[in-house]
Parts: sequence; C-alpha cells; structure tokens
Amino acid sequence: QLQLVESGGGLVQPGESLRLSCTASEFTLEYYTIGWFRQAPGKEREAVSCIRSSGGDTYYSDPVKGRFTISKDNAKNTVYLQMNSLKTEDTAVYYCAAASFAWTTVQAMCRSSEFDYWGQGIQVTVST
Repeated sequence: QLQLVESGGGLVQPGESLRLSCTASEFTLEYYTIGWFRQAPGKEREAVSCIRSSGGDTYYSDPVKGRFTISKDNAKNTVYLQMNSLKTEDTAVYYCAAASFAWTTVQAMCRSSEFDYWGQGIQVTVST
C-alpha cells in the first residue's frame, strides 16, 4: 500500500512559520509530481503548491505566492512546504499528494487536483 504521511502541522500565531513534511513508504517521491493542497472548514479543497519530479518546475497559488516554498530532499524521500508569514486564512487541513504521470504542466496538474495518492492530512491553525 502506497502511503503518504504529513507532519509538522500545529498551532501558530499570525506572522509565524511552519514547515510541513511529506514522506512516503513503499515508493520514491523523487519520481513523482508532488502537490500540497488544503481544505478549510466549509470550503472546497484548493491547490497550494506543486513540484515536478525533477524539482525544476513549481507552482504556487496566488494566496501563498511569496510566502510559501516547496522543495524536495530526495535523499530523505521527503517533500517540504515551508510556510512563512502565516495568516489566519491559512488555517486548514493540509494534504500532500503524489502523481505518477506528468500529463500536463505542473500548474495545470496542481489546479486539477488529479493526483493518484493522498495523505491523511494535517491540521494547521493560525490564530491569536
């Protein structure tokens, strides 16, 4: 069973930072397009950021552009989402996902949310 596991969530105050990690068992993330998505209460799931298997192409949604950074550490089989200058509107359950086939641009893939494998999600709460 291919599994993705998110970690690093928690409760922080506005302006602070968190780093989410996504690791995998049974497969190597290096060969997959990886995405971070989030879902806030009462809202639809939305794309946050995605990175191509090569690591060369990335996508960021407008609300997080300039504040979040996605990266891969192939040696650790981990994809990170560094989240800086967090805002209350970043509060959500964050999911990582993996796609085995890069069928279009990383931006289009991210916006489509058509990924093969999903983690269970992790809560990020930004509050005073």
